[in-house]
Amino acid sequence: MGTRSAWLESFGDVTKIGVEGTGSYGSGLARYLKRVGIEVIEVDRPDRQKRRRAGKSDPLDAIEAARAALSGRAKGKPKSRDGAVEAIRVLVVAKRSARQARGKALVQMRHLGYSAPEQLRCRLKGLSVPALVAEGKGLRPTRSPDPVTAATKASLSSLAHRISSLDRELAELNERIEALLVATVPDLLELFGVGPDTAAALLMAAGDNPERLRSEAAWAHLCGVSPIPKGSGKNSGRVKAHDGGDRQANSALWRIVMVRIAHDPETQLYFERRVKEGKTTHEVIRILKRYVAREVYRYLPRG
Repeated sequence: MGTRSAWLESFGDVTKIGVEGTGSYGSGLARYLKRVGIEVIEVDRPDRQKRRRAGKSDPLDAIEAARAALSGRAKGKPKSRDGAVEAIRVLVVAKRSARQARGKALVQMRHLGYSAPEQLRCRLKGLSVPALVAEGKGLRPTRSPDPVTAATKASLSSLAHRISSLDRELAELNERIEALLVATVPDLLELFGVGPDTAAALLMAAGDNPERLRSEAAWAHLCGVSPIPKGSGKNSGRVKAHDGGDRQANSALWRIVMVRIAHDPETQLYFERRVKEGKTTHEVIRILKRYVAREVYRYLPRG
């Protein structure tokens, strides 16, 4: 491991190292340590209350990370980020950015159409998105003697060409992501209500090494669908939804449940029966999300 290794080993045998932020600024260090055979333990950010009292201190943060790893208080294994799931994740980053930019450009086109000079406004009014983009691409600013009309046409044309370019970019990214999904989790894509976006979100939560999840219950906890006790005494049997976990995975489970409630007869019957039994809509959706998480767990890739 070189000079840094010699410094570490001067304190004794190095068996494990606690690293904060293994999915962001600590990812390079985590990959290096794994490559040289040292176990990496993912540690949480130091307690905010303690940090406020003692101030921000890298040595204190390092000591806290070491204590968490040594005591067993921190025992999570970081995502390996070295396979198809990591490839999907980086493509999804670009896809989200392109989709947000497309949505923003489309809203700007609509607003420009509302405030455009009368003749141009009537021309754009009520158009569908494809028709609006096609109309915007066909505008010719130089043919308008009025400077406001010419400028509005130029702006609309620019935004329309941008949206068209982003559509091509999104199509290419979708093709790449779907190819990786088919190669990695073909059976997951066959589940009712699971599409490329939801499958990608669930895979990204699990990582390239989902065996780090000790059980199906641990997976449910990660997705934020584990039931949490809500009361005590006579109300000790009541539960509520888990507020933590991976929000993207939780959202993916919600979307799958919504598709099934809308289109799957078996889920519709179950939903109606539980509501008649006195469950609220929110409680039934929570139960269904937990069921889907259990179903998805069986199809996560195994190392």
